[in-house]
Amino acid sequence: MSLPPLPETFGNYALPGFSEVASPDAISWLPQTVGWTGVGAALLILLLRYSWRHLRHWHHNRYRREAAARLQVFAMNTYEETWLIELNKILKLTALATFPRQQVAHLSGDSWINFLNGYCTPPPFSPEQCRLLAVGTYNHTTLDGIVQQQLLTACLNWVCNHESLPHV
Repeated sequence: MSLPPLPETFGNYALPGFSEVASPDAISWLPQTVGWTGVGAALLILLLRYSWRHLRHWHHNRYRREAAARLQVFAMNTYEETWLIELNKILKLTALATFPRQQVAHLSGDSWINFLNGYCTPPPFSPEQCRLLAVGTYNHTTLDGIVQQQLLTACLNWVCNHESLPHV
């Protein structure tokens, strides 16, 4: 079946003999000059460098995330008798993850607290909290809920904000 023939006067009667304008070819999105290729390559290199540095920073700080998660779980699941001991243990493990063993392992008492406050600005531990961390484990000190929460907040502050040695 074929279409019926078109009449002789078809289309716009005011524009006889008018032909449609042909559209140009699509413009390519690829750079046409060497300069734009260089700019694109430089941007790609900068993006890769930024991504690599960000990934390396994230990887080097995994010990902070693990320590913060341990402190969060610790806050809910620890008995009062061992509360200060476990808290000091988490802080010591965190310090050992970033500082040399020779610098951290032997520390206890006031030297331990001076170390903790020395590597975080501003120092997160108040004098009362310093006393609790230094000698509270030996005296079997029991703490009320508010003091525990403040000490836990100070420990989280140290874990998240302490200065670490640069990784090579």
